[in-house]
Amino acid sequence: MELTVAASSHSLSRTLYASAPIIVSRCSHLRPRCFRLFSASVPILKKFKAIPSISIKSRGNLPVFAVRISSSITAKPSSELRKKRADSEQDAKLRALRDLFSKPGIGIDAYIVPSQDAHQSEFIAECYMRRSYISGFTGSAGIAVVTKDKAALWTDGRYFLQAEKQLSSSWILMRAGNLGVPTTSEWLNDILAPGCRVGIDPFLFSSDAAEELKDAISKKNHELVYLYDINLVDDIWKGSRPKPPSKPVRIHDLKYAGIDVAAKLSSLRSDLKGAGSSAIVISMLDEIAWLLNLRGNDVPHSPVMYAYLIVEMDGAKLFIDHSKVSLEVMGYLKNAGVELRPYESILTEIESLALQGAHLWLDTSSVNAAIVNTYKFACERYFGSPGSKSKNNSISNDGFNGQSRGPAGICRTSPISLAKAVKNQAELDGMRNSHLRDAAAIAQFWVWLEEEIQKGKVLTEVEVADKLLEYRSKQAGFLDTSFDTISASDANGAIIHYRPEPDSCSIVDAKTFFLLDSGAQYIDGTTDITRTVHFGEPSARQKECFTRVLQGHIALDQAVFPENTPGFVLDAFARSFLWKIGLDYRHGTGHGVGAALNVHEGPQSISFRFGNMTPLQIGMVVSNEPGYYEDHAFGIRIENLLYVKEINTPNRFGGIGYMGFEKLTFVPIQAKLVDLSLLSVAEVDWLNNYHSQVWEKVSPLLDGSARQWLWNNTRSLIKP
Repeated sequence: MELTVAASSHSLSRTLYASAPIIVSRCSHLRPRCFRLFSASVPILKKFKAIPSISIKSRGNLPVFAVRISSSITAKPSSELRKKRADSEQDAKLRALRDLFSKPGIGIDAYIVPSQDAHQSEFIAECYMRRSYISGFTGSAGIAVVTKDKAALWTDGRYFLQAEKQLSSSWILMRAGNLGVPTTSEWLNDILAPGCRVGIDPFLFSSDAAEELKDAISKKNHELVYLYDINLVDDIWKGSRPKPPSKPVRIHDLKYAGIDVAAKLSSLRSDLKGAGSSAIVISMLDEIAWLLNLRGNDVPHSPVMYAYLIVEMDGAKLFIDHSKVSLEVMGYLKNAGVELRPYESILTEIESLALQGAHLWLDTSSVNAAIVNTYKFACERYFGSPGSKSKNNSISNDGFNGQSRGPAGICRTSPISLAKAVKNQAELDGMRNSHLRDAAAIAQFWVWLEEEIQKGKVLTEVEVADKLLEYRSKQAGFLDTSFDTISASDANGAIIHYRPEPDSCSIVDAKTFFLLDSGAQYIDGTTDITRTVHFGEPSARQKECFTRVLQGHIALDQAVFPENTPGFVLDAFARSFLWKIGLDYRHGTGHGVGAALNVHEGPQSISFRFGNMTPLQIGMVVSNEPGYYEDHAFGIRIENLLYVKEINTPNRFGGIGYMGFEKLTFVPIQAKLVDLSLLSVAEVDWLNNYHSQVWEKVSPLLDGSARQWLWNNTRSLIKP
């Protein structure tokens, strides 16, 4: 499953109906503009050739309605009626939200609703899905902006098609990253009169994001207003809003974690000392879970719990709902020197740290603006000069600012992010083992699906995804899926992060592509795999596209590179075979993966986005997932997980080491989709060697028809 994305180099073309959102795409001028692809004021009745006339007759005391129809009327499908009802509901929500703009204590002209929770999580609890609630768009990435008379939603290339389907005509769809599409701040500066007030919930923006937004809109003298005490979406959501999660926290066994919590805290405190810091505030949920060797169940697909953590030189405080903490976990934390505090008391503790003169390590790229600003204001109060820019109370980007007295903020990337990304031996063992069990479940699933398709059974995308979950859930240590399964037939495969819904999904078509991107959370590891198959006879065009994606996959898998190489250097390896015929894809090639943690983790990635300079290091896990997508036609993606290992090269130029990859995923790649004439002998050897490993590692876990299926799909191929 891909996380990092790119914009399409061309606009999508499709017929738009009156229920479609307004779309901002490319324009011919350098100055960003937005335009409508249709007039939202066109009367819907103009769609009919004639309007029926209605007359009222009387029969006794009862009126009789006679309808004279001059042309036929076709009943609308239920899906269209549901869409109209949903549009009406979204419009009512927008009106209710705008009504709050002028309330006392608010007084804003625009409000921004991001996707994140207070911890900048990708996957969030249902009660925090505010952007989805207000807009109707359910993709995991996007940001909504509502003014007094307009509403716009920005999302990336993975979700363009999905957003077109889900947004009502009251929304403008902004194809983020496309040429001519303004950013949120550019759009606000363009449509608002100078001197307006733009409101945000400071808990939902990282400090860096809030500061960047503040600076950008200040160009038109707009003010960024932090609404600490109220989230406007929550206010209109009210009683129908789901309750916060309250499931128990569990201890992550040392045999899977590899390093105990005492050693992890000791290493972190060494980092604090080296930076001249006396404390650090940690808000990323997977960092807290990894550091304390705890796991939770608060967030769909991610074994984490909602909490904050403050680590000081002589202790630590975990801010969490106490009802989630059992006596066993409470004793475990006490032995580790970790005290419990109420989740809601984090800002009080931040103020207290400033009053104590703490030098607080803040990763402003992840810690929310509410926490950082609370610390800033507390520092100002400490020095008795509100708004002061004194050197003593400034937040330093370079570490300890040399002052021996008074509080100071130290802005640095969290040291836990990299430590977590570099897996230890126990974590890698868990990842290997969980991937083999996962492969066995997937083999059993493919046997079932192919047999059902051959029987002519009609199956929906949701039914197929549910069956895969059934097979996975029988494996030892299974906990959950690691993301919503992308079960995509035919044109739905072109929606990169497609999510089938029971009332609107497609039938799995035996005559076209079927893309299945799925993953699981096991007690010892996290999986993520994509396979694209065809149950009929693929066309020459489809085989060529698939084969070029496979060539890119092979090229990245075989890459050898010097140490200190950032992931973006390798991205072109996976694209070059598509580039040769003028094709590409709209997402990055690889993301980091946690060990029994988040399926998407940083800081590493393999992407064309060259801003990420994090070097790949031995022990990191990344995905290898090139693809190709023809909008409204089909999608192709091939994904394995890899871990970085040392490579023994005959030379070591410059005295440095070289690295490469080892595979974690072992599931066959469908041979009939491969055009062997396009593959080199070395590429055919790679495919045969891979399938040989699949058979060797997975067959001992299977029997019967599943074992036979694995044998049939791992036979050697011979280049003609």
